[in-house]
Amino acid sequence: MAERVEAGTVVTLAYELRDSDGALLDEEGAVVAYLHGGHGGIFPRVEAALEGHGPGHEVALSLDPEDAFGDYDAEFLRVEPREAFPDVLQVGMRFEGIPGEAPTEELRVYTVTAIADDRVVVDGNHPLAGERVWFRCEVKAVRAATPEELRHGHAHGEHAPEGEGG
Repeated sequence: MAERVEAGTVVTLAYELRDSDGALLDEEGAVVAYLHGGHGGIFPRVEAALEGHGPGHEVALSLDPEDAFGDYDAEFLRVEPREAFPDVLQVGMRFEGIPGEAPTEELRVYTVTAIADDRVVVDGNHPLAGERVWFRCEVKAVRAATPEELRHGHAHGEHAPEGEGG
C-alpha cells in the first residue's frame, strides 16, 4: 500500500466544497477517490497541495474560478428554437449538447435557464463557473493504482466519481 500521494496512486479524500458565502455545495461527509498525477480527477491546485503527503493530511484552499470550475463564458449561453427540444421541458433540465451543435471532443452539458413561446435559453457553463469556492479535504487513504486504472486514467471502486466504478 502506498503511503504517500504521488503520480500513479489512488487517493481517497473526505471533503467539503463551499461557495463564497460558505454554503455547502455537496452532501455532508462527501468522499471521493481519484487517480493522482494530472488525470483531471481533482482540482489541480488541490492535487499539488496533496503531493507527497499521506493519510491524515488536511488541505484547505480558496479556489479562484480559473482554479475550480472556470470563468463564465458568454459563448456558452445560447438561444435555441423551442421545436428542437422535447415536448416536456422545464427550466433546470439538462441536455448533453444541443441540436445543430457541431460535435466536439469535450461533451458540454447545457442547462435550460428560460423558456419562451418559441425560444429556449440554454447555458453550457458549469453552474459554478465564475465563482470562487472553498475546498477542504483530508486524505483518508492512498494506494497504488491498478494497471487498469492507469490505462483508463481514473480511479475505480466505491468512491470513484459516478460512472467510473468499474
